[in-house]
Amino acid sequence: QVQLVESGGGLVQAGGSLRLSCAASGRTFSNYAVGWFRRAPGKEREFVAAISSSGRSTSYADSVKGRFTISSDNGKITAYLQMDSLSPEDTAVYYCAAKRAYFSVYQNSQSYDYWGQGTQVTVSS
Repeated sequence: QVQLVESGGGLVQAGGSLRLSCAASGRTFSNYAVGWFRRAPGKEREFVAAISSSGRSTSYADSVKGRFTISSDNGKITAYLQMDSLSPEDTAVYYCAAKRAYFSVYQNSQSYDYWGQGTQVTVSS
């Protein structure tokens, strides 16, 4: 069982930045692909970004491409989502997810086996 804990959310003004973290309790992400998803009020959960277990492959939603960066630390204990140039449209609860996998990235939320509890990101105009 993998338990994921997100942190780093908060309130920021438009144009600002936040960095979200996702830590896996008791293990590393060495053999896990990680994804970030978000759910805005009144909307469906949507894909944001994903990274392969090696860290060599990444994928981004068009809405965040060029503004958000997904990464993991060298020990692959924590995955990050660096969010720059934030806009009010980025306001949502952000979730990290993990799937045991070795090479691929996954954009479909149903591909993931483990989820964090979510962290709120609010961007004011």
